[in-house]
Amino acid sequence: MNQDTIAAIATPMGEGGIAVIRVSGDEAVPVCDKIFAGKSRLADMPTHTVNYGYIRDPETGARVEESLVTVMRAPRSFTKEDVVEISCHGGFVSVRKVLDLLLEHGARLAEPGEFTKRAFLNGRIDLSQAEAVIDLIRAKSDRAFRIALKQSEGSLSKTIKGLRHRLVELMAHIEVNIDYPEHDVEEMTNAFIKEKCADALSDIERMLTTAQQGKILREGLVTAIVGRPNVGKSSLLNTLAQEERAIVTEIAGTTRDVVEEYVHVNGIPLKLLDTAGIRETSDLVEQIGVEKSRQALSDADLILFVCNGAEPLQPDEYVLIDQLKDRQVIAIINKQDLPQLIEEEVLKEAFGEDRVVRMSLLAQQGIADLEKAIASIFFSGQVESSDLTYVSNARHIHLLKQARSALTEAHEAAEAFVPIDMIQIDIRNAWEHLGEIIGDSVSESLIDQIFSQFCLGK
Repeated sequence: MNQDTIAAIATPMGEGGIAVIRVSGDEAVPVCDKIFAGKSRLADMPTHTVNYGYIRDPETGARVEESLVTVMRAPRSFTKEDVVEISCHGGFVSVRKVLDLLLEHGARLAEPGEFTKRAFLNGRIDLSQAEAVIDLIRAKSDRAFRIALKQSEGSLSKTIKGLRHRLVELMAHIEVNIDYPEHDVEEMTNAFIKEKCADALSDIERMLTTAQQGKILREGLVTAIVGRPNVGKSSLLNTLAQEERAIVTEIAGTTRDVVEEYVHVNGIPLKLLDTAGIRETSDLVEQIGVEKSRQALSDADLILFVCNGAEPLQPDEYVLIDQLKDRQVIAIINKQDLPQLIEEEVLKEAFGEDRVVRMSLLAQQGIADLEKAIASIFFSGQVESSDLTYVSNARHIHLLKQARSALTEAHEAAEAFVPIDMIQIDIRNAWEHLGEIIGDSVSESLIDQIFSQFCLGK
């Protein structure tokens, strides 16, 4: 591992109350001492102390910034190295001047995610906990944040390590049975292998059942709002976003492009796409909008199909209904405050009775019914259980599926009375796939790829 002392701005660039520059490495304290002027040298200060003073240019002696400098000595720091954090005024110029002085006097600019990478390589956290750090930063809802927080605290790691320990014990039994058959050990039978494999498979299946929910809570549902012009699509976006994000008029075809907005519905993050009304049109700009709407439709996880309840279904809507029959759709019958003329039974037959929601966006009615319908589709009505370890990372899901496949092969091999030394190969493969989740068996290139997704200073 590179032992350079690294530095980076740890807070977002821009105007703010304070900015923090983080420094980590064996020379973190000496490097900062070169540019810090306080009552005492940082090298003489105890760990986990905050020191008031000024950042100055060692060449000219000129004061650059007023600052509070925190010293955290190894191994009691995030990276398990000496860490110094310089807090100064937020702003483009001031924070950049401080960072430039650090880079001129012995530190180098950190790579994206390098602080967290060092925490992983130094054994403070495992790989799944490191990945949870970026999930904490990117969390789009309280539930997504709680999932990431539990993972950063080691909930997934504990489960994976327990699984791997049981597989190691199983492989040890097999080894003893192969190498020392004359010893009085527990008889290794195919039935015993099947039992242990079945137990491990049960745990993996339980984690994978949370995968869809976890991935949704982590990344959000791409949700397309579709329908004919002037049925209330933009009004629905504005209602869910609780602000005027889209222009609403009585003129058909007002929305010409796809308008995006993140909202939370019953704790579920939705990436809402308000699309242009889908209809045949000779307007060139509107044609482009309609084409973008069709693309958003194909990419969406969930489709909110908005209809005007005050008029019968139109030919364009029958075409859409036919196209959407095999998708995850909630049909919204808007304008319930007006006399109803829509053929509601057509929508119920196409999408299911529980997928048809009556709303009056003008009167703000039916929002709770829509939230309930969304939760019932993706979470069986229950968004989260606090005692579950949610798997939300696509890499983790892929590795769990590979481990499941290997253990399934081992179980089937035991049923077919394949020699146990051959079965052990599949069990070891499962053990290694699980190890990749927490970083016990993972390539350097994969580690670099994972941490390259992080921001500077993290």
